[in-house]
Amino acid sequence: MRNAYIQQMAAFNDILGDICDKSGIAMEKATNSLLQADLALAEEVITEHDEIVRLSRRAEEEAFSLLALQAPVASDLRVVVSGFQIVADVDRMGALALHVAKVTRRRFPNKTLPEEVNGYFAEMGRLAVELANSAREVLVTQDPKQAAEIEEQDDAMDDLHRHLFTVLMDREWKHGVAAAVDVTLLGRYYERFADHAVEIGRRVIFQATGSAEPTADVSK
Repeated sequence: MRNAYIQQMAAFNDILGDICDKSGIAMEKATNSLLQADLALAEEVITEHDEIVRLSRRAEEEAFSLLALQAPVASDLRVVVSGFQIVADVDRMGALALHVAKVTRRRFPNKTLPEEVNGYFAEMGRLAVELANSAREVLVTQDPKQAAEIEEQDDAMDDLHRHLFTVLMDREWKHGVAAAVDVTLLGRYYERFADHAVEIGRRVIFQATGSAEPTADVSK
């Protein structure tokens, strides 16, 4: 019974890691579509989102199966319950990449972003992909120390998001309200994408230690 639980939990985490991977790829494509006003690439992200949805549903089914068939107790139960929350996090990451692609499609054939913020979004896109990759790794390795490092990676995203607002609030902004709204929403999508990666790290720490704090005792 114990071996069956371990094997099924590993398979569950592999699915979650796969969703993280696909969400990172989707955000990379969505960012490129945004920067280049590439409608074909945006449509690719939108179409491929169906696979993320399918995998999220499969992950939910695996979590329910673990709960119903393996009858987990104590530490095993906290792993399964937090697994449900991770499903929601990885699913949301894919949805946020989808939102970015849909903004590109809505503004096509025009570019969504004013030239002076392109660099911000190129870097935010790069960081988002790194965070998705880190989340995937900790889901597979279940390493709480590695999971704690995700929060440090997120600091750079938060800094970029704050600096983006200084551009929007500058008196020299000359692109109007619609562009400001687009930039604000898009910045929020990237920030939230990163926040969900951080939450995955925290949940992995909780699974391993019973605490969401990075300094928790990993021997539990």
